[in-house]
Amino acid sequence: MTDTAVHMVESVLPEVPLRQWVCSLPWRLRYLCGFDRVLCSEVLNAFVSEVMRALRFAAKRVLGLASVEQAHPGAVTFVQRFDSALRLNVHFHTLAIDGIYVEEDDGALAFHALPEPTAAEVHDVARRTAGRVAKILKRHGRSLEGLCEGASDSEQNDTLSDEQLALASCYGAAARGVGLFGERAGEPTLRLVRPEFGRDVEPVAEVLGFNVHAKVAIDGRDRNRVERVCRYLGRPPIAQDRLEQQGDGRLRYTMKKQWRDGTHALVFEPLDLLARLCAMIPPPAFHMIRFHGVLSSHARLRSQVVPHPPADSPPAQSRQLDLFADNEELRCVRKPWAWLVRHVFVEDVSRCPKCSGPMRWLEVASTPDAIANLLARHGLAPAPAPRTRAPPKGQMLFTFTRA
Repeated sequence: MTDTAVHMVESVLPEVPLRQWVCSLPWRLRYLCGFDRVLCSEVLNAFVSEVMRALRFAAKRVLGLASVEQAHPGAVTFVQRFDSALRLNVHFHTLAIDGIYVEEDDGALAFHALPEPTAAEVHDVARRTAGRVAKILKRHGRSLEGLCEGASDSEQNDTLSDEQLALASCYGAAARGVGLFGERAGEPTLRLVRPEFGRDVEPVAEVLGFNVHAKVAIDGRDRNRVERVCRYLGRPPIAQDRLEQQGDGRLRYTMKKQWRDGTHALVFEPLDLLARLCAMIPPPAFHMIRFHGVLSSHARLRSQVVPHPPADSPPAQSRQLDLFADNEELRCVRKPWAWLVRHVFVEDVSRCPKCSGPMRWLEVASTPDAIANLLARHGLAPAPAPRTRAPPKGQMLFTFTRA
């Protein structure tokens, strides 16, 4: 999460105004996009294409461009699969450049900021996205009207239910927000509600279940805030410090923000929580971060837009550990973990807390047995059971018991 946010700030997002576009899908479409990575990619491309179209036409109108092809927008999308109630909620957070780049006659790029999108423009993005997704679903043998009218999960997709019935059950329960095990199987998750009410929700545009929000604007020069936003968009689905076990064995998950109806915590059966977490895992070979426009990796103008890492930023770690320095195959493109800890928690774990001298590696445990022995030697875990010796080659091992 932190490493991704630092990469976005240092190497991807330019110091220009940014705007967060959020697209939520109809409930039953979230179930389909949860496992069908092809459908999810097509729905995402439909939404981002409409956002890009809105920016291009706004630039043509405001700047008087001869063609929308002269406007070059850019964006980064974080695909999230969860909401605050740990339901399967596939939706898109697109951090778009709040303006466009125009290529001058000499080949240089000039940035032009655009005014805040109006409610009509946001509604138009939602309407056009719904129309494009309806055509996509038709190609996949489904209909948007059937999803909105409430077809059952089994009617929406037979492939997942036929091939992986257990996973389909986890997806269906997580999408509907109901229990899968215990006394509350098939019923909504138990919520803890306070009488107070939260803040009002910002106005959004909604068409056929497609909810589009474009209110949050960010000053790209405020790199600390941009990093915080990227860390929020790339966060994991569950915060362990807000999860606690109750006396009856059930698990209470406290929300970070209270809902408008006063809901501030959820209570899960242990197996129900595991089912929710199973639904949070994306399908294989599915990229959770997508790049669009001038920020995409193949864009011709990308090198003129993206920033360069600052001089005081350490280079990406070339190898996992110094012990593996002779192995050229073990490459790593992430920041050193000690740098990330210092960056977030202002704690330099690479220095001795007593003498401030540099720390050095004493021992590395990389196998389950070595890890267990190391933890036991330092009193952090019980000693593992002794392993049975393997019989000598060519001999059989018999187990004898005393009479």
